[in-house]
Amino acid sequence: MFVDLSFTAISAFGPNGAIVHYSPNEETDLPITRDGIYLIDSGGQYLDGTTDVTRSVHLGEPTDFQRECFTRVLKGFLSLGSAVFPVRASGTVFDVLARKALWDVGLDYGHGTGHGIGSFLGVHEYPPSFVSNSASPSNQGVVENMFSSNEPGYYQAGQFGVRIEDIVQVVKATVPYDFNGRGALTFYTNTLVPIQQKLIDLKLLSATEIAQLNAYHRRVLDEVGPLLLQQDDSDAFQWLTDATKEIVVS
Repeated sequence: MFVDLSFTAISAFGPNGAIVHYSPNEETDLPITRDGIYLIDSGGQYLDGTTDVTRSVHLGEPTDFQRECFTRVLKGFLSLGSAVFPVRASGTVFDVLARKALWDVGLDYGHGTGHGIGSFLGVHEYPPSFVSNSASPSNQGVVENMFSSNEPGYYQAGQFGVRIEDIVQVVKATVPYDFNGRGALTFYTNTLVPIQQKLIDLKLLSATEIAQLNAYHRRVLDEVGPLLLQQDDSDAFQWLTDATKEIVVS
C-alpha cells in the first residue's frame, strides 16, 4: 500500500545528527561506524495512512552522557505519550511535559515537540501544535482524533543528536471526574518501532516508566512479529524479539 515517501529522510550520523534538519549530501556525509549515534527520521505515504518516525541508535558502546541525554528524552516522550488532559488543552502543556526531564538538568532542544499529521498532505501540519508559544495561531487546543507527532530530542553540537518520534492519535479517556463534564482525552500511539535499550540509563527511569516501556515493546512484538513470520523473515523476527525484551530491574 506504499505510494511514496512523505518527505526526504533525515539520515544523520554523529555530528550530523546534531543538525535538526540535516539533509544528506556528498560534501557532508559521514560513514556510519560503531563510535557514535545514528539518527534516522523517515516516513511514507500509504493508502491507509502517513508515517513520520524517528529512532536514534548506537551500534557500539554509548557514553554515560549519551545515555543520560537519550534517557531524559525518553522520559519526556513517555510522559507526553501517557498524558491525560481535558478537551481543548493547549499544546504548550505537552511541550512542557516533554521537556521537563531535560530542563531538570539544564538541557533543552530547539524545535517544537509535536506537529499535526494528515493523510497525503504536508506531513508537518497544524493543528495540533505542541510548541512553547501559546500565542501561535495553530495552537487552538487538542480535540479527539487529531494526529500528532511526539518528538522530543536533544542535540549536542558537533557530537551527536537524539530524537524519538512516534505518531499519536487523540482518543477519549475515562477518568473519575471527567474535568467537570468538559471531557477527558489521552493519546494512542500508532507507531510500532522498538526503542533501543542500550541507550537507556535505567537508573533515571521510574518503575512506572519502565512498565510503560515494557508494555509498548510487548505490543510491538505482538503486532509486528506475526507480520515478519508471515514473510518468513526469521532473522528480522529474532532481532525484533531481542530489541523488545522485557526490562527487569532487580
